[in-house]
Amino acid sequence: MKIVIVAPEIGPYAKTGGLADVAGSLPLEIQALGHEVIAFLPRYKSVDIAQRGLKPVIEELPVPIGSEKVIGKVYGLTHPGGAQFLFIDHPEFFNRDELYGTPHGDYPDNDVRFTFFQRGVLETLRILKVKPDVIHCHDWQAGLIPVYLKTIYANEQLFKKTKTIFTVHNLAYQGNFPPDSLPCTGLGWEHFRMERLEYYGKVSFLKGGVVFSDAITTVSPNYAKEIQGKEYGCGFEGVLMRRRDDISGILNGLDYHVWNPATDPDIVAHYTLDTFDDKGINKKALQKENNLEQDPKIPLFGIVSRLVDQKGIDILIPILQDIAEMGAQFVLLGTGDEKYHQIFRDIAKRNRYSFGIHIVFDSKMAKRFYAGCDVLFVPSYYEPCGLAQMIALRYGTIPIVRGVGGLADTIQEFDPKTEKGNGFTFQDYTSVALLGSVKRAFEIYKDKKSWRAIVRNAMQCDYSWAASAKKFLQLYDETKRVSVGNLGEL
Repeated sequence: MKIVIVAPEIGPYAKTGGLADVAGSLPLEIQALGHEVIAFLPRYKSVDIAQRGLKPVIEELPVPIGSEKVIGKVYGLTHPGGAQFLFIDHPEFFNRDELYGTPHGDYPDNDVRFTFFQRGVLETLRILKVKPDVIHCHDWQAGLIPVYLKTIYANEQLFKKTKTIFTVHNLAYQGNFPPDSLPCTGLGWEHFRMERLEYYGKVSFLKGGVVFSDAITTVSPNYAKEIQGKEYGCGFEGVLMRRRDDISGILNGLDYHVWNPATDPDIVAHYTLDTFDDKGINKKALQKENNLEQDPKIPLFGIVSRLVDQKGIDILIPILQDIAEMGAQFVLLGTGDEKYHQIFRDIAKRNRYSFGIHIVFDSKMAKRFYAGCDVLFVPSYYEPCGLAQMIALRYGTIPIVRGVGGLADTIQEFDPKTEKGNGFTFQDYTSVALLGSVKRAFEIYKDKKSWRAIVRNAMQCDYSWAASAKKFLQLYDETKRVSVGNLGEL
């Protein structure tokens, strides 16, 4: 098959979160399974042409924006495995310090920027005469592509048999814009209605992907179910329920070449399950780095996270004093809401001998946390998939998670009697429930036999991309073969 993947960020070229990890790994895995893959993303300021070895592919790319045509350019590179990466370039839109906005809010012209990107992808395919079997679109920044293929490009022979798959990574990010954004997309006002793009008086790029795509995926099976209900549906539960037969959840994978404690260049000591005692060297180094007592018997709890409400920070803070009084240590790495920055700085001053607080984003330090901690917190209010818990398992660090989304799909409560399970879970979104999991983890940690068992279970889990990529291929093939309705039936 010929697969086109469209995403607003792809690692290692541009990244703000887990989407980039997914969109960076998936093309390589699909290509390795014998299929032809082209992946598209904008050429942001962070993507240096010379440094990345980009070559011009299209010198002048005319892209329709409203009644005008804006001229862009396309650069490309080919990965050693054969996958091709194409970068849609327009300095006015993408030569900015951030991808989507500043700390003060989203860029006000994101509607135009990502309309240009999406139309640019389709115009590039036309110029290069690429006939995709499937276009796999990721998040709202690619949500109009399924719309275009059933409207403006409906009579384009190149795309007659092309099917679209739309993946929702986080339903809370929707790409909603004022009605006067519609003309720049080139779509007519007949689409500004509830059954199509209108969403509470706005034009929703995300809704375009949900309504017009041939199949919908989310990043975990459990999240696929959750978003069809009111609590996690973010206002989209109605339209998602209408398309429930077309929705599937495919768990994100982890790049086991990058996340590997046996070879990781950013940790102090390498180890495997057979040499697990060497993980203790990493723990000692992390304790030293944080000016904590270097005692292997003291359990070291940690969190690597954005410091926002979604990540459960509000229920974690009230139990930190309990953790200190239990005789455990705690380290934190992350940035987010300013209110949490100040709270954690104050906590650090009061607990300098048992807590280490780092209000920064540091990818190498994150790896030292995964390798050095005994337990990792992922107490999210909601979590579409989550990669932190998968990384923790890989490094033999035991997750404490709330049983939602992909966390419920990957972490099972450890039972010391049967020695089954790979972590600790709780359901109620309260500090009391979270503290209960902490206490269970603390007790198991003191039992060397049980702790060895849970670590063994954790490190034997396989959440690599191999299995997930095969599921996507199966979905591509099924979608390609199924005849779908026309626009009039939407």
